[in-house]
This record gives sequence, structure tokens and C-alpha cells, in this order.
Amino acid sequence: MAEPERTERRLRPAQLLFEPPEAVTDPEHFFDLESIEDPRELLARATELTLAFRAAQERAVEFQAVAAAQLADPRRFDRLSAAAIAEQAEWTEDYAHKMIEFGESLLRGTTAEGA
Repeated sequence: MAEPERTERRLRPAQLLFEPPEAVTDPEHFFDLESIEDPRELLARATELTLAFRAAQERAVEFQAVAAAQLADPRRFDRLSAAAIAEQAEWTEDYAHKMIEFGESLLRGTTAEGA
């Protein structure tokens, strides 16, 4: 029964902190792109946003990985298993293991491929 709640949560976008709250309530509003009439300007601005969101997504994944590694750290008295981390983050257990490894590499200051 928890599965429909998870699906609903995934489909609902997170509120972006730098977009005014009144704009979020307007379904047609998206970073003022709807008001740009020049297609060249629209393409440029939409591209800027795409690149910014991509960079934000990559950074957020890195923070997820670091948090997963910290939560799985065997030195913690309240250590979580990969299965518990996977459940909390709505990942598969396999993916949680990869994210823990990636996070450990980030904490060591190295990079891991394939996470």
C-alpha cells in the first residue's frame, strides 16, 4: 500500500527555493519562460536553465552519496544497512551499495566511476 504514496511523491516536483511562491501556484509559470516571445532568447534561457538543473542534479546526487556513506559508516552506533538506506531513499539495495561506495570515494577525495 505504500507504493502509491511513493509514486505520488516522485511525480510531485520539489519547490525550487529561488522561484517566488506565487509563481509556483500558477501551472503556466516556469521561471518566466512563458513570457519570452523571441524564440532565440527563449532557447538561450531554456538552455541556461537546463544546464543549471543538470548541475544541481549532479551536486544533489553527490550529497546523497555522501549522506549514504555516512549513514552506512560502521563506526556509527546508529549505522544503517544498505537495505535501510535504499528504503529511505527509494532506491534498490544494489543502487544503495553503489551510492555508499561513491560517497566513500567522495569523502576520501577521490572519484568513483559508475555510481
